[in-house]
Amino acid sequence: MSALSHLRVLDLSRVLAGPWATQQLADMGAEVIKIEKPDGGDDTRGWGPPFLKDSKGNPTREAAYYLCTNRGKKSVCVDMATPQGQEILRELVKSCDVVVENFKVGGLAKYGLDYPTLSAIKPDLVYCSITGFGQNGPRADQGGYDFMIQGLGGLMSITGETAGEPMKVGVAVADLFTGLYATVAILAALAHRDRTGVGQHIDLSLFDCQLAMLANVASNYLVGNVQPPRFGNAHANIVPYQAFETSDGHVLVAVGNDAQFGRFSELCGYSEWAQDERFATNKGRVINREILIPQIQAAVKLHPRQYWIDGMEWLGIPGGPINTIAEALAEPQAVARGMVVDIPHPAGSVKMVANPIHFSQTPIRYENAPPTLGQHNEVIDKLSVE
Repeated sequence: MSALSHLRVLDLSRVLAGPWATQQLADMGAEVIKIEKPDGGDDTRGWGPPFLKDSKGNPTREAAYYLCTNRGKKSVCVDMATPQGQEILRELVKSCDVVVENFKVGGLAKYGLDYPTLSAIKPDLVYCSITGFGQNGPRADQGGYDFMIQGLGGLMSITGETAGEPMKVGVAVADLFTGLYATVAILAALAHRDRTGVGQHIDLSLFDCQLAMLANVASNYLVGNVQPPRFGNAHANIVPYQAFETSDGHVLVAVGNDAQFGRFSELCGYSEWAQDERFATNKGRVINREILIPQIQAAVKLHPRQYWIDGMEWLGIPGGPINTIAEALAEPQAVARGMVVDIPHPAGSVKMVANPIHFSQTPIRYENAPPTLGQHNEVIDKLSVE
């Protein structure tokens, strides 16, 4: 049995953050009913190419973007703008444990699908609202999108080369981390409900989660009162901890302590670095990074990438290659961990990145691919029969 096989979730969310949260719940066994508009469904179904190809190699209407966050769900078409659709959803809520939505603040009240209305129907309901800026504050009514949140939330100011322009991260991390925070919050609220019988409203914003993600960099500012600069691939608090150019490519070096730096100095052919009072401790290396890093770069450039990869592995120094996506997914470690799964789909099959959680008692099962539009409309038919 799966960990959450007793759970039923009504997913009213769209795009990425909300669907990412509900996919985590679905992976752990929850029955997730994804509500889609009858005319076209979730917008991300059309966010391609690429589109999934059927067994004959013909493209389907299932965009890769949609596929990545909707594994294991049931797709039900309901027009919530109509009284009939609203009544269907309110009836569905009676049998659900969780509702997840990411409409603008107050956006579902006009449909009678807001928390006060639904909690009156089901007092133990856990209702998770994901918005750009939360339920209160001067920006509460403003929509939020990952790109703008990365900028507004400070992430872009510390991402990119020192002398270059601010850069966003290559994936929608504000959306994805908010989805994970939502999953954690939902599970905590369910634990509270199981003890007390009382549900609650979870208020999550992309902006809040982005600020929380700043972690040690925000702490550096709050403690040191100095605006953190962009370090490119380097680290604000650890040296050497960045990418270096070899004679035939690039390699990552992630020295985590002084002992590792001593071994890395020997690998570079400059064991005296570890005895130099400017570089012997991480504190000294951070303070004197402008002196040390050019010397390391000159040494690394003398040998090919594989020399450094093999040497660091042999000496127990964290580091390695900078893989492409194809190389990362083909890594022997990824293969050994089963990080790519092939799931049966009406079009044939779909390859997906697996959930990284490994349970000893309730392993995640990959039995249901992301649904086609309206694939599970019988849920409504069963409701009418009941």
